[in-house]
Amino acid sequence: MPAAYIDAADLGFVEVVPDADIAAAVLLERLPPMKTLHLLRHAKSSWAASGVDDHDRDLNARGERDAPRMGRALAGRISPMPVHASSARRAQRTLEGLCDGWPALRMQTHVTEESLYTFDWQEVLAWIQDLSINPESLFIVGHNPALTELCNQLVGRVALDNLPTAGYLRFTIDIESWSDLTEGIANLEEYLFPRDLRED
Repeated sequence: MPAAYIDAADLGFVEVVPDADIAAAVLLERLPPMKTLHLLRHAKSSWAASGVDDHDRDLNARGERDAPRMGRALAGRISPMPVHASSARRAQRTLEGLCDGWPALRMQTHVTEESLYTFDWQEVLAWIQDLSINPESLFIVGHNPALTELCNQLVGRVALDNLPTAGYLRFTIDIESWSDLTEGIANLEEYLFPRDLRED
């Protein structure tokens, strides 16, 4: 059986191992840990009803259309996972719309988070850092300006002027625990906005 060479100077080693399968296993063991963060802003909300508290505002017609469209698009890009959504009605209705367009997502156990009803990026960051669980991937449905500002803080530059409603961002981060998340260490790997989608 031919030997396989692992030449990974950036990882600090060069090694000869018996075959390619073992080489892949060795390389995986020595790769740095990686977390994936998914952020999605709630879909377009309505201001039509006077006297309704901000927390209770619903989606408007555009929001009702965009959420399932984004669900269908994301179904072709990422695996379904639990979603942590702000307790605001517009965030909850966005999650429902995502599930309408992405049936496999509905099978997951989603969590309503009062703490994610915030417009402050530092509060979202603190919520992530304080998680009692440590999943490899974390999906949040929340609000602006918190999510736009969190994006820019995590990547250490102005990567985004404004995350549009129902807009999605995916980051990879070289950390072992979400408690290690801080500014300037994330890579923005993908973004997807409703305007990027073809009309149904």
